[in-house]
Amino acid sequence: MLEQTRIENSPSTRERARVYVTGDCDGLPDLRDSLANHPEVELVGSAAQVGEAAPTLTGGHLQVVLHATRSATLPVNEIAALREHTRAPIVLLASNGSPALLEDALEHDVADVLLLPQLTDNVVFAIRKAGHVGKRLNGSDRRHGRLVTVFSPKGGTGKTVTATNLGTSLAKHWGKRALLLDLDLQFGDAAIMLGIEPEKTIYDLVTAPGELDSEKLAGYTTRHASGLDVLPAPLRPEDAELVTEAKLARLLEVARESYDVIVVDTSPFFHGPMLATLDRTDELLLLCGLDVPTLKNVRLSLQTLELLSFPPDRIKLVLNRANSKVGMKPKEVEAALEREIAYEVPSDRSVPIAVNRGNPAVLSDSKADFSRAVRAMAKQLVADQAAAKQKKSFLASLGRS
Repeated sequence: MLEQTRIENSPSTRERARVYVTGDCDGLPDLRDSLANHPEVELVGSAAQVGEAAPTLTGGHLQVVLHATRSATLPVNEIAALREHTRAPIVLLASNGSPALLEDALEHDVADVLLLPQLTDNVVFAIRKAGHVGKRLNGSDRRHGRLVTVFSPKGGTGKTVTATNLGTSLAKHWGKRALLLDLDLQFGDAAIMLGIEPEKTIYDLVTAPGELDSEKLAGYTTRHASGLDVLPAPLRPEDAELVTEAKLARLLEVARESYDVIVVDTSPFFHGPMLATLDRTDELLLLCGLDVPTLKNVRLSLQTLELLSFPPDRIKLVLNRANSKVGMKPKEVEAALEREIAYEVPSDRSVPIAVNRGNPAVLSDSKADFSRAVRAMAKQLVADQAAAKQKKSFLASLGRS
């Protein structure tokens, strides 16, 4: 048994730490070559400038970032630039430094400081230590919000109405700390349907300097009377291009740490922002209607989701205006799509009235059939979230036993 433990803890059997190197200083080239050949390190890549490393830094797959500097003092701007792209622990490498460098570094979210030259094993030890601290922080009891994406491949199906009313109900009726994120980036209407006039949008957030964290996110959202926080789409269509996949990925990560539920309203396209959102979606509400064109597009969307390897158990089919008398029945929809309908939302005259007044129907006419259906949907989402959390806790307890 002792021999087996030694084997399992030997360097050759440990999981290799995924490391990226940025910046430059004396001694870095030799250290980089040594790390590239070290059995405990997977050197993902390196770049002299943080901007060049952005595509790799973003994504959350790195254990540690080594940042090299020639400055004798802490390069605060360079650390801030790194934090715009990654939350991985940072180990600072310096070829010279002042006695206060380590103290300053710890105050600016730097895990460790090493003065080069150093033995490679000393650097690997620092990488391991920083990586373990990062894992403990990531595994702590921070809020991990559920991401609910509302999508329809065709305009006019009631996507934004569903998203705004669902978010409102989660906040008002179920006491959830909820965020509505409008990712219909060119023509989003969520703010209008909620009757709010926001001072800031997602465009202002992603173009603001500095690191994105929960506190910063809170400064760019607008609070609705229901308690729902809203991050609206850009005011001008051309500003949508600046909401990049990398910035959106970081935004969703921070939102999950800040909210119980994030409801995402989307555009009817499988473009970059939608794909980045799908990667993090816990539940996809796919809206369908009782008409052949929408049915055709939804079927194509299901095929696309299959090609993207999106888990089919996360897809919930929502039949909107389910009581419309248009010569097609819900069972025919299920047969055509080969999927069961998870939620039926009826057509209701309270909805267009609520839209025109900028007051969600679940608040303005709580007894309407539409409002009852949305509240039932919100209730089920809350139950699913509780079940998922309970399952995660159970599995974690098994792992500790």
